[in-house]
Amino acid sequence: MQFKLDRRERASRRMLLLTPLLAVLLSVITSSLLLLILNKPVGSTLHSFFIAPFENFYSITEVFLKFGPLLLIAQALAVGFRAKVWNIGAEGQMIIGAIAASSVPVYFVDSTSGWLLPAMIALGAAGGMSWAAIAAWLKTRFNANEILVTLMLTSIALQLLYYLLLGPWKDPMGFNFPQTVMFQNEALFSPLFSGVRLNTSIIIPIIFTVAVWLFMERHFGGFKLVVGGLAPQAATYAGFSAKKAVWVSLLLAGFAAGLAGMSEVAGPIGQLQRSVTSGYGYSAIIVAYLGALNPVGIVFAAFFVAVLQIGGDVALVSANLPISAVHVFQGLLLIFYLATYTLVNYQIRPLRHASSSTTEGQPT
Repeated sequence: MQFKLDRRERASRRMLLLTPLLAVLLSVITSSLLLLILNKPVGSTLHSFFIAPFENFYSITEVFLKFGPLLLIAQALAVGFRAKVWNIGAEGQMIIGAIAASSVPVYFVDSTSGWLLPAMIALGAAGGMSWAAIAAWLKTRFNANEILVTLMLTSIALQLLYYLLLGPWKDPMGFNFPQTVMFQNEALFSPLFSGVRLNTSIIIPIIFTVAVWLFMERHFGGFKLVVGGLAPQAATYAGFSAKKAVWVSLLLAGFAAGLAGMSEVAGPIGQLQRSVTSGYGYSAIIVAYLGALNPVGIVFAAFFVAVLQIGGDVALVSANLPISAVHVFQGLLLIFYLATYTLVNYQIRPLRHASSSTTEGQPT
């Protein structure tokens, strides 16, 4: 039997909810097959990925530590994606935000001022926004492709980070490691609990999520962004500015990514290092789509991917998996999500063939 795809009259809300679950299920099945091919224990590996992160209090706090940056960046990226502004450079914007924020404790090493942390927050947000503004200006002025521009800007940001850590900002007492000095306590977020790395920066993505939900669901500006993405000609006819949508989307993403970078250097890391982003900028793209570009859905998606990352760290030891295994699982999630999302706008129907009939009463 053959099948065909028929376009639905309207998008299916049921499939919109089921699509992330199908993507996860298909990813688990495919990953299990790959584990069997690699002769790895499937049961213990899946246990490491999905159960181990909840077996003790410290692991749970580590999940929320990764949950924060993923949620913060993904919420902002989703706003742009809904407006059809494809910002793939949150990683670079996060790096610049971390660099800008780190300039305060680097240049004021001996300061114990209570203004250190607020200054870092302001500079981190401004740094990410300024890096995103380059892409916004090139897009609106020369119609440059924002995908290519943001990706190339990420490479530039990475080289700038390497230059600073191997040059003027290198810790002279750091045993030749590419890192800055450790930041003073006044430049760090306070831990939420004793003996864990989870800190008060987790408040930032929560507040940001509420603000994004209000903007996209209750504010006319969010409506204009969505209309501009779905129907550019109708938006132009209604007087909505396409250029403004580009600027708002990219600056918002830069703002969030910059804050995420600042939260890392003023939180669990406590200094500027080469691995400051931990790939959050790219993982947030998967989170945004796995959450169906919906502020509420992104909360659950960010938590799931955070669990996956902590579980992947456990699986590296317990199942002797390579570090690329987590990246493969994340890639499968995105691929299967994009594939199954087709069912939101299309439905599968059996293809009926017209049966040939003989004509009666013809002369022989």
